Amino acid sequence: MEVTNVMEYEAIAKQKLPKMVYDYYASGAEDQWTLAENRNAFSRILFRPRILIDVSNIDMSTTVLGFKISMPIMIAPTAMQKMAHPEGEYATARAASAAGTIMTLSSWATSSVEEVASTGPGIRFFQLYVYKDRNVVAQLVRRAERAGFKAIALTVDTPRLGRREADIKNRFTLPPFLTLKNFEGLDLGKMDEASLLIVHMQANDSGLASYVAGQIDRTLSWKDVKWLQTITSLPILVKGVITAEDARVAVQAGAAGIIVSNHGARQLDYVPATIMALEEVVKAVQGRIPVFLDGGVRRGTDVFKALALGASGIFIGRPVVFSLAAEGETGVRKVLQMLRDEFELTMALSGCRNLKEITHDHIMTDWDLPRHRPLPRL
Repeated sequence: MEVTNVMEYEAIAKQKLPKMVYDYYASGAEDQWTLAENRNAFSRILFRPRILIDVSNIDMSTTVLGFKISMPIMIAPTAMQKMAHPEGEYATARAASAAGTIMTLSSWATSSVEEVASTGPGIRFFQLYVYKDRNVVAQLVRRAERAGFKAIALTVDTPRLGRREADIKNRFTLPPFLTLKNFEGLDLGKMDEASLLIVHMQANDSGLASYVAGQIDRTLSWKDVKWLQTITSLPILVKGVITAEDARVAVQAGAAGIIVSNHGARQLDYVPATIMALEEVVKAVQGRIPVFLDGGVRRGTDVFKALALGASGIFIGRPVVFSLAAEGETGVRKVLQMLRDEFELTMALSGCRNLKEITHDHIMTDWDLPRHRPLPRL
């Protein structure tokens, strides 16, 4: 049966993948309220389409950090993609490149920055966690630079990993034939002896993966964002901002952009949906840096709503791993194409010919409904 929308890939992935792997990709933190809310919040935003506008030519292209891309739909970092499909991040990189858009590679990828670069040309960003051993961070950044990656997406919402109960129940581990490729061949210094110890202690677990997760630095603060700027000239996107207060600090700290993200609802449960937090962040930055949205996007209509609320673009995560599990590179290409087609149709039916024409006036939200209602007669 033909797949006609992005959501259908999730059901196919659930059938195909081992339970442990599917649950790792699909689940959120604790009660998973935010996981559902990331999707549900979009359904509370309605359209105010403008009619009788010549929409015979629609231009979806945009620039992100100076790089021209075909559409404001990009690929978010998702870990360990070879659990979904043998080609993993290679397939995702090729699909992104074919679609003329940006891929963000997770530092916990099962393919290295060099391997991803070897798939051919493409604009790629590198997602980074900051580890206790700053030398490891510096080596990762160096490798990404040398492999031609164009920006760093610094994840800032993870001083500790969120509590994902499915992973606890399933005793989630990276399958033994896979490894976190970006950490191979690094001088792990202090990490080294301990990781070897852990590998011996947990023969049936991926010792390196466990150890790397345990090495995330809980002391991470804004001064480390400054430090990162001293070791790389790459622009730094701060990923995981959901408040106006932090948005203002990010601008002051020299961030090149903000990704409004709640980590796919995998960290702190009961934070708002990212689409609900978006406007607050956009207003706080006052156009000084671009703001992107990550989380819950499954339709072209969702992309339009995010742009109407001030986003410069969006990132998709789970749709990539689910389509990868279902159909490999072909699946990821299809997801990008379906979202593109739906977004183009939404623009046409809303009377927008390019991204600049998409404004807040094209939508109505719960909190500004009264603006559009006639006043009741007394």
